[in-house]
Amino acid sequence: MRQVGFNLDTTSRDAVLQISARGRLVLVHPMANRGTAFTLGEREQLGLSGLLPSRVTTIEEQLRRTYAQYSRSPSPLAKFIQLTQLRDRNEVLFYRLLSEHLEEMLPIIYTPTIGEAIERFSHEYTGARAVFLSIDHPELVEQSLRDFELDADDVDLVVVTDSEGILGIGDQGIGGVQIALGKLGVYTAAAGIHPRRAIPIVLDVGTDNLGLLNSDLYLGERHARVRGERYDEFIDLFVQTVTRLFPNAMLHWEDFGAGNAHRILNRYTDEICTFNDDIQGTAAVVLAAVLAAVRLTGMPLAEHRVMIYGAGTAGVGVADLIREAFRRAGVSDDDAYRQFWAFNSRGLIVEDGKGVRDFQRPYARKRADVADWTVVDPARISLAEAVREVKPTILIGTSAQHGAFSEDVVRAMAEHCEQPIIMPLSNPTSRAEAQPSDLLEWTDGQALIATGSPFGTIRHGEIYHTIAQANNALIFPGLGLGVSVVRAERVTAEMIYAAADALAGLMNEYRPGASLLPSMSDLRVVAATIAKAVAETAEAQGLARRPMTNAIADIYQRMWKPEYPRLEILPPDSQN
Repeated sequence: MRQVGFNLDTTSRDAVLQISARGRLVLVHPMANRGTAFTLGEREQLGLSGLLPSRVTTIEEQLRRTYAQYSRSPSPLAKFIQLTQLRDRNEVLFYRLLSEHLEEMLPIIYTPTIGEAIERFSHEYTGARAVFLSIDHPELVEQSLRDFELDADDVDLVVVTDSEGILGIGDQGIGGVQIALGKLGVYTAAAGIHPRRAIPIVLDVGTDNLGLLNSDLYLGERHARVRGERYDEFIDLFVQTVTRLFPNAMLHWEDFGAGNAHRILNRYTDEICTFNDDIQGTAAVVLAAVLAAVRLTGMPLAEHRVMIYGAGTAGVGVADLIREAFRRAGVSDDDAYRQFWAFNSRGLIVEDGKGVRDFQRPYARKRADVADWTVVDPARISLAEAVREVKPTILIGTSAQHGAFSEDVVRAMAEHCEQPIIMPLSNPTSRAEAQPSDLLEWTDGQALIATGSPFGTIRHGEIYHTIAQANNALIFPGLGLGVSVVRAERVTAEMIYAAADALAGLMNEYRPGASLLPSMSDLRVVAATIAKAVAETAEAQGLARRPMTNAIADIYQRMWKPEYPRLEILPPDSQN
């Protein structure tokens, strides 16, 4: 990080912060400001005498005060706003507070509260340290990226969204910048990616959200969402510019619409270091939960039958990676496809059905497969009808259809499967396909469950079931860390699989009711473990531009810890 008056080596855990700025410039710089923790000597040298209360405090005292303020906030959105303001005022203190209360605060800075913050972005706007790129001003793309004041070697991550497919709430226009900021917050808290080595970006291509277009407070471009050739040209301009300016960065795509997400990923995956969290991150964490659950059932993976209810961006990504696990278990591609049944808004996807997207076609069933089924309408085969005929062992929901996994569906599944694997993954909770308590009731406590939202522990009979949260935060921070440690040229399917396998390998507790996935409180250990697997896979594939000398040491040294750095106070006229 090199800015006028400030210089910090963001590649080292033990770097010294050099300051030649003075007075209020120091207090308004989030990475340099430490508020009342400045010593009296530092205050005198930096021109802060009289600008702070007299007493010098420790960071531990600051943490107690800020946590008490946080706890008094009356609503999740109020807590989100307070944490955002703290981050913009004192970045080290923000990340220290977050790291010490990560499990409690993750639902505030990330899902589900981030959804409300996105919807309210223009109404609650107080600033955002991000890059806003408008399709109406393509000539400003390069200058806008340069204005973020980071050099080519200073950036490990770029998180970008066009806000069309935000969580379960759809097109949110420019407000989607909050999801990019939230993701980077998790990258830092979980994996120690330095907050000044990442760039959050929103591509403002308009919005089809009529509520936003008709709001006087909306801050984005006020026209319908641009599509087609002009959109593709803007995406290509962005990719070419960002990869030229920051050649070592992983480009993380977030919450693009189903019509663009797979297409964009496929377009660039063999050219640049790129990753789509909705497709690959979701798939990896779900695969990890599936692998853990399959081990508990004792049934070989190759014998399982998988239903994907909601074969959109995330659902097909999940299917693709589970199919890769089938292949690794010795199942041919053709046989693996036959173990999957996928649904869209029109029911079971069949080869001659309507509304089938290109990326869904590999999972379309042949008409002959369903010819002898007993159904009401062959053109719209329901989940309940398919469950009765197929007798699935794994049911995964990415549909955002609340209650889709009804009692009839679940009981029918449980009749033919001793330990059904059921994963209602849609966010927020109001859109979940089923409630875990219901799933346990309808399966007599036998269901192996992972959800998208946090549900905690549920008692059924004498057993306490810890419900696994299939949160992408268990995957993407470690993936990004592993990629950055070795400066991987690409993110490959093998690296994604290695991340999922490493996550599944962390679960070795087989008591009744145990979670299928690690707790959110263990994210730093999880991230480091995944980073090692990803970095080693990149090396094995010959994609590491900076090979490791010692995997543990190299990863540990890259994991920034939120502590006030040692200061080197330079003369006011020094250039650093």
